[in-house]
Amino acid sequence: MNAPLPTNEAERLAALKEYHILDTGTEQSYDDITALASHICNVPIAMISLVDEARQWFKSRVGLEQQQTSRDVAFCAHAILQNEPLIIRDATKDRRFADSALVTGEPHIRFYAGFPLINPEGLALGTLCVNDRQPRQLSAEQLKTMQALSRQVMALLELRRVSARLADALDQVKTLQGLLPICAWCNRIRDDEGYWDQIEAYFHKHTGADFTHSICPECLEQVRPDERHRMISS
Repeated sequence: MNAPLPTNEAERLAALKEYHILDTGTEQSYDDITALASHICNVPIAMISLVDEARQWFKSRVGLEQQQTSRDVAFCAHAILQNEPLIIRDATKDRRFADSALVTGEPHIRFYAGFPLINPEGLALGTLCVNDRQPRQLSAEQLKTMQALSRQVMALLELRRVSARLADALDQVKTLQGLLPICAWCNRIRDDEGYWDQIEAYFHKHTGADFTHSICPECLEQVRPDERHRMISS
């Protein structure tokens, strides 16, 4: 049975793209987590799965050859519909998955436990999941540990997103290192389209930086000398 789309699907997909993670190469930090998940749960298959428009793509995987599968057959497409782990003890007895090609054929999934990867905005990007070819269940300690590991996956993803944003901001700053057309009278800056912006608006648009306003001691002396002397004496 195909999973319904999340109600926030457009927002979720837009957020997923911000991480610049899809179709990237293997990374040890992610592979260490799937190896731990497989060991802790004593299962042959573990994956970090990210769900985009039409597929689930595996950033890291243990015990599985495929790099991705169709979203139509993905257990994880169901797991991202909730914030709590999705535990399927025996997929052959669950009407949502009994006829799935992943159950009736390779890798013959019976047990599935998917732990949603929830970003700071509350959007589920995918899961850290473990699978077995026989029915089973997880202990309370295994559940607790898997939830901790899923948070570590999300922390790695967040670090990647922040790094990408910082790189973009640096690129924007570098574009401001040349000569800027600025009005000598009002200090407005002319943009590439010929419009004149206040300097605060221009820098915010190009770097995301906001301004706070104060007055330097030299200007304060010229504009309000009495106030300057009062501040010094106090």
